[in-house]
Amino acid sequence: MCRGTETDLVDELLEGNHRALARVISKIENRRPGYRQLVSRLHSHTGNASIVGVTGSPGAGKSTLVDKLAKRYRDRGETVGVIAVDPSSPYTGGAVLGDRIRMASNVGDMDVFFRSMSARGQLGGLSTATADAVTALDAFGKDRIVIETVGAGQNEVDIVETADTVAVLVQPGSGDDVQMLKAGILEIGDVFVVNKADMEGADRTVAELEEMLHMRESPTAGLNTGHHGFQAVETPGEDETRVGGESVDGSEPTDGDEPEWSPSVIETVATTGEGIEQLLEQLDSHYAHLEASGELEAKTRNRYAKGIRTLLRNDIAALVERELDRRGGIDQLADRVARRETDPYAVAERIVEPIADCLDDNRE
Repeated sequence: MCRGTETDLVDELLEGNHRALARVISKIENRRPGYRQLVSRLHSHTGNASIVGVTGSPGAGKSTLVDKLAKRYRDRGETVGVIAVDPSSPYTGGAVLGDRIRMASNVGDMDVFFRSMSARGQLGGLSTATADAVTALDAFGKDRIVIETVGAGQNEVDIVETADTVAVLVQPGSGDDVQMLKAGILEIGDVFVVNKADMEGADRTVAELEEMLHMRESPTAGLNTGHHGFQAVETPGEDETRVGGESVDGSEPTDGDEPEWSPSVIETVATTGEGIEQLLEQLDSHYAHLEASGELEAKTRNRYAKGIRTLLRNDIAALVERELDRRGGIDQLADRVARRETDPYAVAERIVEPIADCLDDNRE
């Protein structure tokens, strides 16, 4: 990429040109030459957007919910960026579903930028390009960035390290969803949403979620209280008090410190917009809790730490591949190991040795 063109593209993005934003994200997603310089230049302009992750099993209604969330943010006068991560094609590596029309409530609204991206085969559902696209949207000045994950179940853990707040969607009457939550995804949710709450079985799903959350906070809570009914969600009472006297909604610290966040269960019907306002209130409350407790700063630091490690692993892996090619390729080395002419540890040591020597020589 021409340096001048790259500079112009960044300047146009920072000036609010949506076409420039789209071009930058395309370069980021396709890893075209110069994308790293683009992201580097944009980094100093970030740090102002709040990032919400929406995950859950396929069919839970994530896309419709994200559509309604974006609409409600716009009603409040905020600008929105949406990244919808799709399964990647085994043939092209691109998004299987492509630029599907999922933002029906926001068609024609230039302040809602929607982009569908491929998971690029990542088990966690998010590729490094997703985080870089978030950087572009943040630098552009979007107030809210919403990431909708693929929805592959337990593998949806990367979203915790990319988003400030994670909403986990569950649909009523799905035993598989509840089993999925028990299997681990329960740990990643800051807010749990029972979408399609007008369906039969919604009350039971809410109750099961509430019970699991209480069991997570205090393993004996479920034994003492038995089954938590649906009304426990809406009726304030003793269930709002956490162990140690801390408030569930994080608003009443009892010992001078910010209390821990306790996830809540919200019922929504995304197709009609029912419950969306309550969901937004919970998302806002969680973000306020992150700021007040200092967790937002810690999450941001951890996010960058993970990003640095990921880049280093990728770059070093590329160096190793080049060294392998220089020594005849991995097949030739494997053949030598098979003939007992050498062993895997010796091969690895010889491949890494020049890289280690280079680092030692350049160490201050």
